Amino acid sequence: MRLPGRYDGVARPIVTYGSNPVLHRPCTPVTEFDRPLRHLVLDMFASMTAADGVGLAANQIGVDARVFVIDCPDADGEDVVGYVVNPVLTVLEPVGDEPAVEVTEEGCLSVPGPYAELERAFRARVDGVDLNGDPTAIEATGMAARCLQHEVDHLDGTVYVDRLPADVRERLLAEAAGPEGDLPA
Repeated sequence: MRLPGRYDGVARPIVTYGSNPVLHRPCTPVTEFDRPLRHLVLDMFASMTAADGVGLAANQIGVDARVFVIDCPDADGEDVVGYVVNPVLTVLEPVGDEPAVEVTEEGCLSVPGPYAELERAFRARVDGVDLNGDPTAIEATGMAARCLQHEVDHLDGTVYVDRLPADVRERLLAEAAGPEGDLPA
């Protein structure tokens, strides 16, 4: 679902791994479809853009709400732009000669810097509602499908590094922390 004026919000700081418990627990479903929700979505688009991201979940700006935004190309290079409130993810079967899964590098604004290869479904769909509580869905392939899966993971309290082997996760978190060790474990 596209949102007119979607980049008119205010960029908020990105929550980093280990710095706020909201990033590590399932988010609360949205029940109020009001002006503050619209402002949240606008702020999420602005925050994602300011951080040079392709997707953002509400808990990545410290908000406990099941909402994400996306602005990411699909397998054909077409931009998938939208948002979904209370999304439910479905991994879809491949169409034609598409692969079922794809292993490629993935990164995260909440783990700034490093990337790691991670297997994700090539085709995915989220169903949820828009700012008015009306049904909406996004179906995507390639990187945009990866983004849908990544953002729903966030809303479920899982950061992509949590899906990696412990030694790889520890290395990436140390890399993200940098020499000053700014990223909490």
